[in-house]
Amino acid sequence: MKNWLSLLKSSWHHTLSLLWILIIALQWLSFTDPIWLQQTSAAVLISLAVTAAIEILLPFRFLYRILLEAAAVLYTVYRTIQYYGLYIPAFPSERLGERLPEVFSQLTPYLWFALVSWALMLSASLLVTTKRRILLFIGMNIAAFAALDSFTPSVLWQEVAWTVFAGLGWLVSNHLKTFQLRYPRSWKYLLDYPLKIAVNIAVIFALVILTGVNAPTVKPTLTDPYTAWREWNGDGAPQSRSAAQGTAGTSGTGSTRTASGYSLNDNNLGGGFAFDYSPVMSVTSDSRIYMRGETRTVYSGRGWSDNIRSRQTGLEPAEAGKTLENDYAPATETQEIKYTVRMLSNNRYPVLFGAYSISRIDSIDGQEEAQSLSWRSQDGALVINETSSAAYPKTYVLTSELPVVPVEELSSKSYSDLYNGKDIPGQFLQLPDNFPERVRSLAQEVTSAAQTPYEKTLLLQQYLQQTFPYTNEPDLSRKKSRDFVESFLFEIREGYCDYYSTALVTMARSLDIPARWVKGYAPGEQAQLPDSLALRQGQVVNNNYTITNADAHSWAEVYFGDYGWIPVEATPGFNAPMLTQSESDPEPAASEPPGGSEQDPQQAAGQNAEASSLSVGVWTVAAAVVIIAGWAAYLLWHRRFDLRFLLQRMRSGRPLTPAEKIVAETERWTAYMRRKGFAREKHETLRESVLRWSGERPGASSALASLLGWFEKAKYSPEVIEDKDWQSVYTEALRLRKNLLRVK
Repeated sequence: MKNWLSLLKSSWHHTLSLLWILIIALQWLSFTDPIWLQQTSAAVLISLAVTAAIEILLPFRFLYRILLEAAAVLYTVYRTIQYYGLYIPAFPSERLGERLPEVFSQLTPYLWFALVSWALMLSASLLVTTKRRILLFIGMNIAAFAALDSFTPSVLWQEVAWTVFAGLGWLVSNHLKTFQLRYPRSWKYLLDYPLKIAVNIAVIFALVILTGVNAPTVKPTLTDPYTAWREWNGDGAPQSRSAAQGTAGTSGTGSTRTASGYSLNDNNLGGGFAFDYSPVMSVTSDSRIYMRGETRTVYSGRGWSDNIRSRQTGLEPAEAGKTLENDYAPATETQEIKYTVRMLSNNRYPVLFGAYSISRIDSIDGQEEAQSLSWRSQDGALVINETSSAAYPKTYVLTSELPVVPVEELSSKSYSDLYNGKDIPGQFLQLPDNFPERVRSLAQEVTSAAQTPYEKTLLLQQYLQQTFPYTNEPDLSRKKSRDFVESFLFEIREGYCDYYSTALVTMARSLDIPARWVKGYAPGEQAQLPDSLALRQGQVVNNNYTITNADAHSWAEVYFGDYGWIPVEATPGFNAPMLTQSESDPEPAASEPPGGSEQDPQQAAGQNAEASSLSVGVWTVAAAVVIIAGWAAYLLWHRRFDLRFLLQRMRSGRPLTPAEKIVAETERWTAYMRRKGFAREKHETLRESVLRWSGERPGASSALASLLGWFEKAKYSPEVIEDKDWQSVYTEALRLRKNLLRVK
C-alpha cells in the first residue's frame, strides 16, 4: 500500500497531464456529438475516462497498463452497444472461436473510434512533456477549432476557451514539475505551504476569467471566411448549425451556439437556439397559411431518425397542371387556395414548401413544367430530385386544399368509426421498444375523461399548451432521462415547438391514434401598409407575408380516417391553419409568436438566453470575483504597514523615516487612550500623562512605559531608529489595546 501511494505521489505530473488532455478531448467530443451516433460518442467518452483512471490509479509497468486498458476499451464498447439495444449475438462457451468474428463485426465501427481515441490520448500524454511541445499541441488544437469555426457553420468559441484553460493548467503543472527537478529543496519547502501554490494558481485563473468576461464586444470588420466562401459560391448566407447537424424547425443541439432555421436532419432534437430573422421566402396568399415541408414518422427516443431521402419508395414524377394524388386525402369538404412563393435566400432545400396538402403545381420559375420534382403521395411532399443539377426554384405557384373540419361530427366518432377497414401503416403508430411507460401512463391520465380519438387529441393539445412554458433556451441541466419526450414532460418541463410537437405525436400514438411529425414554417408577418391603401373596394391588397428563419416551426398531424390528416398545434401561442364548418370567416386564425403580442420574440429570446448564460457561467464568474476579492484583501493586510502612513506620506511628499513613523504611531495610541477615558491634560507632558495613566491602570503600565521610551528615543535621542523599531512600537500598541480591553 505504501509503495502504491508513493507511486501515486511521484506521478502527480502525469496525472495532471491526463486531466488536461481529457478536457481537450471533451471539446472535440462536443464538436462531433451532433455528427456521431450517440453510442459512438458514449463509447469514446467512457473509454477515455476509463483509460485516464487506469493511468492515474495504476502507475505500474507500461506494458501491464496497455493490456489492461485495451481490455477495458473492448469491454466498454461491448457494454455500450448492449446498453443502446444494438444486436450482439449470444454465443455458447464451446463455440467461442466460431462466434467471435460475428461479435467483432457488431462492434465495428464503434470499436475503432474508441481505439483511435485511446491511442491519441496515450500518445499525447507520452510525447507532450515539455513546454515547447505543450504550446505546439495547444496551438494546433486552437488553430483547428478556429478553422472549423471560420469555415463551417459551427460556433466553437466555448471549445477554444476550454482548450486555452487546459493549456494554461498544463503549462502551470509542467512548470512545477521542472521546478521540482531543478530545485528539490525549494520544492520541499513549497510542499510545506501548498495553500500558497493553490492560491496563486487560483488568482491567475480568476484574472483570466474576469478579463475574458469583461472584454468589450467588437463587431467583426471582415466577413467570416465560411460566409464569404458561401456567398462567392452562390449559396447565400449559411444556414444555422441546427440545419447542418439535424435539429428541427427552430431547434438546436448546442445550447446558445445555434440559430433558428430549417433543419436537414432531425436525429437529435433539443438544445437551445437564438432567433435568426434573416428572410427565407415571401408568400402571396389570400389566407395566412403554414408552409409545410416534410414529415417524419420513425421516433428513436432522441428524435426522428427517418428523412425524405431515406424513403425512396413511392416517388412519382410531378407534372405541372395535373392533380397530385394524395393517399390520405379527406373525404370531407375542403377549400382551394392558390398562392405564390418567392425564395429570398440561395439555400437549397430537399422539398418545395406548400400549404397543407398540395393538389397542383401551377408553375415553376414562370414555366408550366416540373422536371426536377417528384411527388410522394403518402407524405404529400414535393421532393427535389437529388440527382438533378437544376437550381432550387426561385419562384413557384401552387394550389392546395385546406380541410374544413366538421368538429361536432368528428368529436362523436369512435375508434371503430374512424379506423375500422382502413389500411393504416404501422409507422404512424410506431414507438421505440423502450418507450417510457410513464409517458404512456400520463397520456392515459390526461385523456381519461374523453372517449373518442378527436376528444383525446384535444385534451393532449390543451395539456401541453397550458402546462409547459415556451422558451428557446430550455434548462438542459435538469435532463436525466434518455428519452427526449420523457425528459421534456417530467424533468425539463419547458421548451419550444420540437418539444411540444414530438410529445403530442408520441402521446397520441401511445393511445393508438395515428400521428406524424411535420416541419416547415409558420405564416410569417405582413408588411405594414398605410390605412389609405389597406383596403381597395372591400378586398385585402396586403396579402404578402415575409417568412424568416425565426418562423421555422414543427407541429403534429393526426389521422382521423375519412377526415384525413388534420394539423394539431401543441405549441403555446400558435394556431394551426384549420377551418371548421362552424366558422363564419373562412380565413384560418392568424398565429402569434410565443409569448403573445405583448412581448417581442427577439426580446424573449434575449431574456431567456441571458438567463441560460447566467445559469451556466454565473458560478464561475462569482468564484473568480471571490478569489480576486480575497486576494486583494490579503494584499491590503500584507501591506498594512506601508498603507498605515499613506496619508502622512502623501502630505509630506516623501516616505516617512522610522522616527517619524514612531511619532505618528504615538499619536494613534494616545488618541485611543483618550477614547477610552484617559484624557491628556493640556499642561501635561506625555511622560506625566503616562505616569498618571499607569497609576490608574497598573496592568497597562508596562506597555505604556515601553511606548513612552520609544517615543522619547525617536523624538529627542540622536540614536538611529530602524524600521524594526517602529514595528516594535506597533506591536506594543496592540498589546496596550488588548490590556485595556481586559482591565476593568
